[in-house]
Amino acid sequence: MQKKQTIGFIGIGLMGEPMTLRLLAAGYSVKVWNRSPEKLTKVLAAGAIAPNSLAQVIQESDIIMLCLADSPIVEKITKEHILPHGNDSKLLIDLSSTHPEVTQQLAILLKETCNMNWVDAPVSGGVAGAQAGSLAIMAGGLEADIEIAREVLNPLYSQLTHMGKVGSGQVTKVCNQMIVSCNVLVIAEMIALAEKSGVDAKQIAPALAGGFADSKPLQIVAPEMAESRFTPIKWRVKTLLKDLNMATDIAQKQGTSTPMSALASQLMQLHGSQGFFDQDPATLIKLYDKNK
Repeated sequence: MQKKQTIGFIGIGLMGEPMTLRLLAAGYSVKVWNRSPEKLTKVLAAGAIAPNSLAQVIQESDIIMLCLADSPIVEKITKEHILPHGNDSKLLIDLSSTHPEVTQQLAILLKETCNMNWVDAPVSGGVAGAQAGSLAIMAGGLEADIEIAREVLNPLYSQLTHMGKVGSGQVTKVCNQMIVSCNVLVIAEMIALAEKSGVDAKQIAPALAGGFADSKPLQIVAPEMAESRFTPIKWRVKTLLKDLNMATDIAQKQGTSTPMSALASQLMQLHGSQGFFDQDPATLIKLYDKNK
């Protein structure tokens, strides 16, 4: 039986922790690193290994996985730590949601510097999907590298789709976030409207289940908004805003327009600036109902 690759997992946060736990449960040896070491407690208890340095994580791993907050931190980690220690026997899989242009530039740099390949594999499904291993993954890269990613990421997803060349996965994730963000915002205004009209808003999600208006965000977020239930935090307002801003930037460069997403970005910025950037998007109901 072929020995499983050693994984170096960089970024143990809301999503990184449950993904690492599932990889460990599947029998992978996982070396971990996080900017805040205190967040490693649960994965270390489950069998992850925390080497003394990030350089050691990279040197001792076959597959490097990134699950980081944004493009600047992915760029920093890649340039300062992966480039000096990468080689052609390793593969980088970026699970973060980063700008497609930055992804493509870093992939070229990685290939030219140490002949190491890059797969962009952003995920959708939130913390619940990561915990259940039911994430949707949209991947960009060479076919051979995608096949490696399919195998090693198998404990994490219910669906992995090869979208095209490097960067294609990130474009697809931006498309995903455009739909999710606009959906969550209209759910918030709809719940507020229902409540002000005397409707029991807690019944909205079950009432619409199975109809054309149904969606995962509706079934998850509408009850939370109706009940003013904003914890535990499953994702963050600032994450949706980051991705909406990427959508606007990509659209401008491609000569297309995204008016709905642009409006969603403005509303998300307004909400975040009132102290909600690090809060769950269920708090968007507060834009329409200050008593929540």
